[in-house]
Amino acid sequence: MDAVTSSPRIAFVTGASSGIGRAVARRLATDGHRVVAAARRVELLDELAASVDGVEPCELDVTDLDAVRAAVATTVERHGRLDVFVANAGVMPLSRLDAGLTDQWNQMIDVNVRGLLHGIAACLDPFREQGGGHFVTIASIGAHGVTPTAAVYCGTKYAAWAITEGLRLESPPEIRVTTVSPGVVESELADTITDSDARQAMSEYRRHAIPPSAIADAVAFAVSQPPEVDVNEIVVRPVRQR
Repeated sequence: MDAVTSSPRIAFVTGASSGIGRAVARRLATDGHRVVAAARRVELLDELAASVDGVEPCELDVTDLDAVRAAVATTVERHGRLDVFVANAGVMPLSRLDAGLTDQWNQMIDVNVRGLLHGIAACLDPFREQGGGHFVTIASIGAHGVTPTAAVYCGTKYAAWAITEGLRLESPPEIRVTTVSPGVVESELADTITDSDARQAMSEYRRHAIPPSAIADAVAFAVSQPPEVDVNEIVVRPVRQR
């Protein structure tokens, strides 16, 4: 069996303290992989690690490039390799552009775009040195269409999609690259919306949401494929979402 795809794999998941990231970390660990679950809220990571075998908590802010590089290097040093990196960390404080919430725009750019780039920068050398790896980006259906109040968020998710597709095109065959684009998912993302108009619109928009485990299933499917199969993109949304 190929060394990169042998089980158990070593996986690193960002934004793993809640929502999709937590579900992905739990699913991969349940499947028998060793998972480094990274996020800023380490107390939630400790709870996850205490309830699921195979999860290691890692306090991390993805907007800090040096910290991301160090966390990946520590993982490789401890386990001898890194097989899967899931770039999931993201924020979604929606608002109309004329609300002028520039600090929140910059926060989305920093986490959703720079955080993704930091993960790529940290993983490429280890993947090349060991002869392979799998990079998974959690984007959004916001990468495929724009809705009112979501212009900046959708812009960051389109950037995430484009960057990940560029990574796929530039990578050698032994490095697999997958983009998972969720639709409406039960999560804390909407809790960060401070703009009243956006909050009201999102309350209606999120009436039909799927559990984060549905996205974790998609990630697990992509990761479980044989080495000659590269699942490029998966879109997962509620059946009532058009």
